[in-house]
Amino acid sequence: MARDFLKDARDHYDVIVIGSGLAGLTSANILARAGHSVLLLEHHYQLGGMATWFKRAGGHIFDISLHGFPVGMIKSCRKYWTQEIADSIVQLKGIRFENPQFSLTTTFNREDFTKLLIEEFKITPETVTRFFDTARKMNFFDDQARTTRDLFNEFFPGRDDVVRLLMEPITYANGSTLEDPALTYGIVFSNFMSKGVFTFRGGTDHLVNQMKAEMLANGVDLRIRCLVEKIEVSPDRKVTGVVVNGRRIGCNAIVSNANVKSTILNLVGEDKFDKSYVEEVKAVRLNNSSCQVYIALKPGVGFEPCGDLLFHSEHRGFDVEAMLSRDVSSRTFSFYYPETRPGSDRHLIVSSTNANYKDWAELSEEEYQAAKQDLCDTTLDCLNQYVPGIHEKVAHVEASTPRTFEHYTRHMQGASFGTKFEGLKASKELSEQISGLYHAGSVGIIMSGWLGAVNYGVITSNEVDKYLTPAMT
Repeated sequence: MARDFLKDARDHYDVIVIGSGLAGLTSANILARAGHSVLLLEHHYQLGGMATWFKRAGGHIFDISLHGFPVGMIKSCRKYWTQEIADSIVQLKGIRFENPQFSLTTTFNREDFTKLLIEEFKITPETVTRFFDTARKMNFFDDQARTTRDLFNEFFPGRDDVVRLLMEPITYANGSTLEDPALTYGIVFSNFMSKGVFTFRGGTDHLVNQMKAEMLANGVDLRIRCLVEKIEVSPDRKVTGVVVNGRRIGCNAIVSNANVKSTILNLVGEDKFDKSYVEEVKAVRLNNSSCQVYIALKPGVGFEPCGDLLFHSEHRGFDVEAMLSRDVSSRTFSFYYPETRPGSDRHLIVSSTNANYKDWAELSEEEYQAAKQDLCDTTLDCLNQYVPGIHEKVAHVEASTPRTFEHYTRHMQGASFGTKFEGLKASKELSEQISGLYHAGSVGIIMSGWLGAVNYGVITSNEVDKYLTPAMT
């Protein structure tokens, strides 16, 4: 008899959260803290969305992709989660660039980048200061017509080496391109430049398990393997509940942490919205996806320190199309040492490459498996220059692709970076179309990434709380 993953679930909750990415988890936690009854539904067998992990035989534990975020995550986790979670955030100090144009290591903050730009790239101090100040002053209300390319042409004309230094890490972090609005670059870049790049010591399994314990303590009803099939909306455009695993559960409000387009077009349905809004949603562009290669060394076998993040490329100049190509010329390596996971003796490496969904979606099964094997083989060949003899040291290697992300996250086209910037407007206006329906997740490049997801969860949960708790008159 099949297990009932909704056993003992109530028939009605104040709030239902669909999806357990960091935005969904944060929303659920805050709303439960505020005294609302909260049901969180996750179709996967693990919580975390893109912030999750998996295990393999032999004791290997992999974070699913590279993770780095600004120092602001410490404050957000302390305020909206726990001090214990905030205390496990540590800085990545060894960030390397290896490409035909330059080879360098940086702490990835404003002070070090200023020094590099002046001393290594021979940019005048006045230009560097003006660039950083301009980026720092950018906000949501700036002109969206100005592109990131325009920004770089203003400050660093003809300097594709400088563009690569400033742009490549942000593109790997959230799929940015030179044609996206400059403000989406400036805000994210300035956040990182504050204090550098940080991550969670102990891995995402440690993080998510701490979050799970906190949510349970606050009364969140957590359910895995529960696929929401439909969001119910009344004739007067108010949410009334969901259909999940074939069962209807009622609610007063919903926070969807699913992709904003699939939430609107699939879970609710076009007929429940204004036609003009639906057209705007259909025009929202999905961001690109990614591939990973997971590499575990044999127990007790390690490698010399290679830094924490390594941006490797054989391609000259910053070229988004080259970064997305299946003919991989650029990779980001995340190196995990035993101290990364206290108590572990394992050395692990995760290679990440940005990717186009269509390059993988149309392959036959035979072609797909061959392409994955080729990705693993070429990644090991590339890594050998940083970890000599890597082929003999490997205990386990496997790859994930946009098809993998599509399967486990159910994001349209495996979009691991959500939508482009115009998705933010559609997300924020969702509750104006249907009362009680909200969205929190990767919409707009600014909201992609771990810190953006957490903070958007905070913003959305505050709106839901106000909706559920009308002002006393």
